[in-house]
This record gives sequence, C-alpha cells and structure tokens, in this order.
Amino acid sequence: TLVPGVLFIDEVHILDMECFSFLNRALESELAPILVMATNRGISKIRGTQYKSPHGIPIDLLDRCMIVPTRPYTLDETRAILQVRCREEDVEQRMTDEALELLTRIAVETNSLRYAIHMIVTSSLAAKKRKSDKIELADIERVYKLFSDVQRSTKFLMEYQDEFMFNEAKTMTNVDTTTPKDKEEETKKQDDVPTPASDVMQE
Repeated sequence: TLVPGVLFIDEVHILDMECFSFLNRALESELAPILVMATNRGISKIRGTQYKSPHGIPIDLLDRCMIVPTRPYTLDETRAILQVRCREEDVEQRMTDEALELLTRIAVETNSLRYAIHMIVTSSLAAKKRKSDKIELADIERVYKLFSDVQRSTKFLMEYQDEFMFNEAKTMTNVDTTTPKDKEEETKKQDDVPTPASDVMQE
C-alpha cells in the first residue's frame, strides 16, 4: 500500500530486482512518495543478478534519480558533530576541551565518526567510575584501549587468525597466510631438488 509522504531507504543496494521493479512502478503512481535512497557502494552487482550497475541500483531506476554526492567531514565539522552528540548525551559540560580534541582526532584517524560517538557514553562511564565530574584525556584513552575500531579489530584478527574457530581467512585473496615454518619447509624442498645431469657435465 502506497502512502504519500517521504520514503527513505538506507543501504538500498541490498534490495533485489523485485524490490526495484516495485519502486519503479510505485514512482508512476499518483500517490508516489518522495523517494530518498542512500548507499555507500560503487559499481556493484544488483542483488539476485549477475549484472553490475553504479551503486547496485538498476540503470532504469537510477535515471529517475537526482544523485547527491557526499564527501568526508572536515576536522571542524567532525568536532561540531561530536559537540552536538555530547549535548544530546548531557555530557557537554563534563567533556574537557582536551578530551574532545582527542575524540575528534580519533574520529578522523579511524575514519569512523560512529566509533567516536559511541566513545562519548563509555568515556562518561569511565569518568564516573573514578568519581570524576569531568571527562578527561585519561578516560578517552582508557576507552580507546578497551574497545577496538574496525581497523584495529581487523588487524588483530589477521594476526591471530589461526587461534579462532571456523577461520576463513586462508580462502581470502591477496592475503599471504604462509607461516615462517611453511616457507622454511618450502626452501628445504627446493634445496633437495637434484641437479640436472646436463648441468653436472658442463661443470
């Protein structure tokens, strides 16, 4: 059932062809809503097919859209967003300038504003635990050590992949999972290969 208004679809690339066909028909209706779609994909397959398209959206639907490009937040914009989140979490007065600056740098360096936003509440709890009215650098640093961002978590998994159950990293492409022991055994095998007779005669 179509209802006039605004229809927002996040992660639109996960829709399959049947869903896109429905949206195409819906946009032709008199009750068609304003459709806003969001995705972070480039050229990718349309789900359920072997066809590739920009953003994983069929071309005929994409032709009907106005594409709004996005860009990474600047340092000042990131700081402003974090200040707003601190205000929403009611910790704006408790967050010191040094702690906010470190939080901003973490958001930029990890390329994850969401990770930095999650750290606001957890650092507030860390400050409460040490019975402080202010969220200081030490609280941000403690939370940073306790909770990993995606990059550090991925690095940890690749380093200790053999210690986990159901490890599939060895099936990944462009990842060298050869251990030093394996390389040593391969070198020994190459050294044990007999020299061709023609080479011996030439010597």
